[in-house]
Amino acid sequence: MRRIPMTRMGSAFVVAIATAGVVATPAQGQRRFFDQMLGDPNEFYTPPGFHGNMPYDGRFTFARIRYRGYAHFTDEGPGWSHDYPRSDVHLMKLMREITSMHPFVQQGDITGGNIISMEDPQIFKYPVAYLSEPGGWFPNDKEIENLKKYWQKGGFIIVDDFGRNDIYHFQEIIQRVNPKLQFVKLDASHPIFDSFYKIGLDVIDRTYYGVPVYYGIFQDNDPKKKMLAIVNYNNDIGEYWEWSDEGFSPVPLTNEAYKLGINYLVYALTH
Repeated sequence: MRRIPMTRMGSAFVVAIATAGVVATPAQGQRRFFDQMLGDPNEFYTPPGFHGNMPYDGRFTFARIRYRGYAHFTDEGPGWSHDYPRSDVHLMKLMREITSMHPFVQQGDITGGNIISMEDPQIFKYPVAYLSEPGGWFPNDKEIENLKKYWQKGGFIIVDDFGRNDIYHFQEIIQRVNPKLQFVKLDASHPIFDSFYKIGLDVIDRTYYGVPVYYGIFQDNDPKKKMLAIVNYNNDIGEYWEWSDEGFSPVPLTNEAYKLGINYLVYALTH
C-alpha cells in the first residue's frame, strides 16, 4: 500500500532539482502485533533500497535512525524506514543545489544517506539525525544512554511522521533520557523558521494526522538555549519529500516541506 499525501496536483519547482490501513492501537500493543506477524522484534529490518552505509569521510551525510522490530509496518517497512530512500535523496539533492553545503548524495548503489541505530557508536559522527515514526521505537538502555550523550555532544534530531497515538510514547522516551525535559511549543517567531527561508507555519495547515504543531526540546527547557530536537507533531514532511517528483501534493505544500527540512539542517549546523 502506498502512503501518499491527501491531495494530488502538479509538480513544484523543487521537483526539477530533486528529481489495508491498521486501526490505531496503543504503542505497546501495536508493537506486539507486528512483531508476532512479521519477525523477531530483536532484529533490524533491512529496506530493499539499502545497499550499505557510506564510510564517514567528513562530508555532511543524512543519518536516518533505525530501531528494532516492525511497528507501523507498511509496504515501506517499519515506521523508521517510511519514505526511504527517496525522501533522503531528494532532500540532499536540494541541499546540494541551493546551499553552500556539499552533502553526500550518491556513490554507486548507496544513495541519500546512512541508516544507523542510536546504540551504534558511529552515531556520534553525525551532527543531525532523522527519526521517523517515533511511536514504533522501544529503545533499550544503551540507546537511551547514547541519546543522552548525543545531545550532550551537541547532536540534533528531526522527529517526523507521527500523531496523537504516538506522542505520549515519545514523551516517555524523552523522560527516560531526562525526567525534566519537556516539549516546548514553537511559533513562527523561533529562529529555526528563519534560518534559511522565512517560513509561514500556516501553509501546511492540515495533514492526514490533523493540525500540525511544532515542538522543540531544549537544554534546560529554555528556548534561548541549545535546541536538542525539532518535533513535527501531526506532520509528515518526509512524505512530501518522497513524492515531490510525482506531483501528489500541491506546489505550496511540497515547497514548504522542503523549506522546513532545509531550515532544520541549516539551523542545526549553525547553532
